[in-house]
Amino acid sequence: MKQAERLSSRAILQPAATAGKAPLSDIATLRRRARENIGLGAVTEGYAGDRKAVIGMLNEALATELVCVLRYKRHYFMAKGIHADPVKGEFLAHANEEMGHADQLAKRIIELGGEPNFSPDGLSGRSHAEYVEGDTLKSMITENLIAERIAVESYREMVAYLAEADPTTQRLLKEILTVEEEHADDLASLLEGLKV
Repeated sequence: MKQAERLSSRAILQPAATAGKAPLSDIATLRRRARENIGLGAVTEGYAGDRKAVIGMLNEALATELVCVLRYKRHYFMAKGIHADPVKGEFLAHANEEMGHADQLAKRIIELGGEPNFSPDGLSGRSHAEYVEGDTLKSMITENLIAERIAVESYREMVAYLAEADPTTQRLLKEILTVEEEHADDLASLLEGLKV
């Protein structure tokens, strides 16, 4: 095989990449960089985010999700009245989804070389959302809707903050944001249903 035929697709793409885009690294450089700082796992030289800030932000989001799980679970068990059964079902479904978000955030924190903060000490202080018990079905729905609106806004801000610096974390946060928007919509509908 001739030398010209051995050119990688990276070498062939290189001239096009220079037209306003960052050039692609050659294979030898990619291999060398992969061996450097191997203890950092998924975090490579190309990671453009401020890891410490991103991990801190993700730990705040983790605390928010955990507080939401606890609030939803309390509301699930405490909801009563003629309209309670379908609302309880929503509360339980949301609690389970929020726990899934917490797990995803903890996994990403580990991937970035951090430690997820599950400590109950200061949990509510780290959370963006508050833990409000509510004493009626309407107040429980209202408090959960407020918390979801806070989550929607904070996830939007985090997505914007990351911009292109950490596309993996940004994609995760966008996925969580989508579910939080669905939760807010569900709760708004439930609240409207109680007015009828």
